[in-house]
Amino acid sequence: MQNIARKVDALTQGLKYSISGVMNLTNPAAARQSGVYFVNFNQDCTSLTVGSKAGYKFFSLNSVDHLETIYENGTEDACIVEQLFNCSLMAMVNFSSPRKLKVCHFRKGTEICNYSYSNTILSVKLNRTRLVVCLEESLYIHTLKDMTVLHTIRDTPPNLAGLCTLSINSDNCYLAYPGSNTIGEVQIFDAINLQAKTMIPAHDSPLAALKFNPNATKIATASEKGTVIRVFHVHDGTKLFEFRRGVKRCVSISSLAFSMDSMFLCCSSNTETVHIFKLEEPKEAVRQATEESQTWMGYLTKAVSASANYLPSQVTNVFNQGRAFASVHLPFQGLKNACAITEVHNVLRLLVASADGYLYVYNLDTTEGGDCTLLKQHRLVGKPDEVDCASVSTVGSGSGEANAATTAQIVQNTDCASASTVGSGSGKTNAATTAAITAATTAQIVQNTEGEKCDEMFAAAESPPIISSPVPLKNNAERPPIRTRRGVII
Repeated sequence: MQNIARKVDALTQGLKYSISGVMNLTNPAAARQSGVYFVNFNQDCTSLTVGSKAGYKFFSLNSVDHLETIYENGTEDACIVEQLFNCSLMAMVNFSSPRKLKVCHFRKGTEICNYSYSNTILSVKLNRTRLVVCLEESLYIHTLKDMTVLHTIRDTPPNLAGLCTLSINSDNCYLAYPGSNTIGEVQIFDAINLQAKTMIPAHDSPLAALKFNPNATKIATASEKGTVIRVFHVHDGTKLFEFRRGVKRCVSISSLAFSMDSMFLCCSSNTETVHIFKLEEPKEAVRQATEESQTWMGYLTKAVSASANYLPSQVTNVFNQGRAFASVHLPFQGLKNACAITEVHNVLRLLVASADGYLYVYNLDTTEGGDCTLLKQHRLVGKPDEVDCASVSTVGSGSGEANAATTAQIVQNTDCASASTVGSGSGKTNAATTAAITAATTAQIVQNTEGEKCDEMFAAAESPPIISSPVPLKNNAERPPIRTRRGVII
């Protein structure tokens, strides 16, 4: 009986960690209160995705005063929802089916394809060429044009949180994930050439957060200690910046995010403070340092710097670490959240989406920094908060569940292919001829199905036309190459 009890406890503990990984954003208590399972910004921070037990929503971020609903589905729960930029293509995982990934055209309310995996899906990342699915001890890299599995990274260190990041740049298409679960090693993988690029020894403690800058030349990292944020060069792993977030030891980093121009980096945690760091030495500091270097004070500074070589490395590192350029004091603490720095009407704003079901919008003084003030608070779940009802569209429930895969191999759902049947011809036909005809017909059905899937993927990946937003859509020319039924690459 004791052995059975221990096994049950171990199974329960493993299930708890898996569910916490699936939720991505919230802990179970917060999820029960707000109903929010998942909150995330899209690749260029022009929209916000919210997944909850009541469904999922996409919000436009083109206004401070109004949170416009782009799309809403209230028929199925969603614990992971990822949108491709501002296109209609999305990847989602239901809380009720944590091993199944669905790729959908959400504006049409159609499912393009779905895949089942051998374990719980902990996170999904995508850009215009790749889609990555992260399991506890493996990563699957798909090509976005037809969802073919290009490469599988197996036997990765246990990654219960599903920590990984994919660059949004299609030219520098890199994937980063923990190389160890005991120290803070960052493994960077080239998702185009399908080979390891570099390994960065970023921290002494295990990793807690990773994020590429928009052009994938830099990567920001944080460890489970949560006191220091570091920025490295992706090409050779050189450390470029080191920032002191705080001195508290029990801090869990929730989110790291670069601004689109890579000049600012924000960091949020389970404390009430969000830190914004500036990735540039202030011109005034450079001028002052130049002037002082020519005076007696400059010589004194050099003497102090030289003596730092005799101090313990921990003390020297503290002297060299940068401090926050600006900060935000949230009206809550102890909740996970996602942060972003983005332009709204050509003005840089800090956005924080929290597990309590609210979006907080703050100003950011790019010249002086300092404390950021709250401009607006929007409700994300429940009763709409200043939503333009004309822009809301809903969709009914999709097709039924496909049979789950029973092995570790990914099994693609081909219900659409099996729906077509081949009629038997008249007269007698020998077995070999019948088999040949059946094989040829089946191949044609599969080819047509793949062509339809590619066409649907291309249609979903097209950016929608501008209707009411005065801000032009970004990366409109960058679309994934899609093979049509005739084999033409678009």
